[in-house]
Amino acid sequence: MRIKLLLASLLALLGIVPAAGVRAEINVGVTLSATGPAASLGIPEKNTFSLLPTTIAGQKINYIILDDASDTTTAVKNTRKLISENKVDVVIGSTTTPNSLAMIDVVAEGETPMISMAASARIIDPMDGKRAWVFKTPQNDAQMATAIVQHMLDNQVRTVAYIGFADAYGEGWWNEFSRIAEARKIQIVGNERFNRADTSVTGQVLKILAAKPDAVLVGGAGTPAALPQKSLKEKGYKGLMYQTHGVANADFLRVCGKDCEGTFLPAGPVLVAAQLPNSNPIKKVALEYVTKYEAMNGKGTVSTFGAHAWDASLLLAHAVPEALKKAQPGTPEFRKALRQALEKTTNLTAAHGVFNMSPQDHLGFDQRARVMVRIDNGTWKLVE
Repeated sequence: MRIKLLLASLLALLGIVPAAGVRAEINVGVTLSATGPAASLGIPEKNTFSLLPTTIAGQKINYIILDDASDTTTAVKNTRKLISENKVDVVIGSTTTPNSLAMIDVVAEGETPMISMAASARIIDPMDGKRAWVFKTPQNDAQMATAIVQHMLDNQVRTVAYIGFADAYGEGWWNEFSRIAEARKIQIVGNERFNRADTSVTGQVLKILAAKPDAVLVGGAGTPAALPQKSLKEKGYKGLMYQTHGVANADFLRVCGKDCEGTFLPAGPVLVAAQLPNSNPIKKVALEYVTKYEAMNGKGTVSTFGAHAWDASLLLAHAVPEALKKAQPGTPEFRKALRQALEKTTNLTAAHGVFNMSPQDHLGFDQRARVMVRIDNGTWKLVE
């Protein structure tokens, strides 16, 4: 009691009057897909939180982690609980694009900043009053689609078929890829969809085979993205295969097996950190994450998805000290200050790229945030 009175007196002398119920700890709410179809993405994210710092700028950090089971309704429910019951200062999540899009209304209503670990540009674009509270760490699908189209052109691809998820992720990739491909004079001869939980895509694959494309792009994520590729290979398809950065983990390699040999995809540089030239500014930060993750989970277990959580932590480590200059955790003023600090992030090197955010861009990655890789003998190889 005496210590509390002394502390109160000191704060009063300094002109600082804490509001009732204000805490000195920062609560970070997390909703991710540790189970369900997106589990191969969400599990490495969840594992990464055990590696994150428990203090920032002298403030204790409490991570409150919930599983949304790859379900949009549950992700929204979790977000409401984190904001209303746990009184979090920031939300990290979710793993998938549909979940993250559904969470936007909730965090905007609660005026709580959110850092998504999902890819679609629609999560932060177009910028409006609601998305002003939303940031993200994965590369935009448009950025990665540009890399794919350029690789196709370099390899004389003239016709391509697309098969993607029947959800916001698949639609987002179709919109971006088709726009860029058509502008670069690549003819799209097929546009098919499948659900994450499907066990057969025979009908869609037969249509693609009939179109005889030079290449096929699978707009999926995690292990479900292996299904159309395995089906195409089983039916004798010999053209080039492309996947999105949504498959960059060991579980996809395990499930797809030999059917994914020779597949090309864009990825964050962390996936091939050791293969990057020493001149690459991202290599040091990426290798730090890889070393720590594999020390805890085993060699070869690292993925780009866990690194999205790692980069979210780096953003907080950068923004929290600035927010603390304006307000204390647990207050609306702190959440607002944290949002403003995140928005002003510049030249922050992370495992996936260099963040340079602005009021119009809540990702802020440039071309340093992507590389092209090839699946070779069950491993990821940097395409020079």
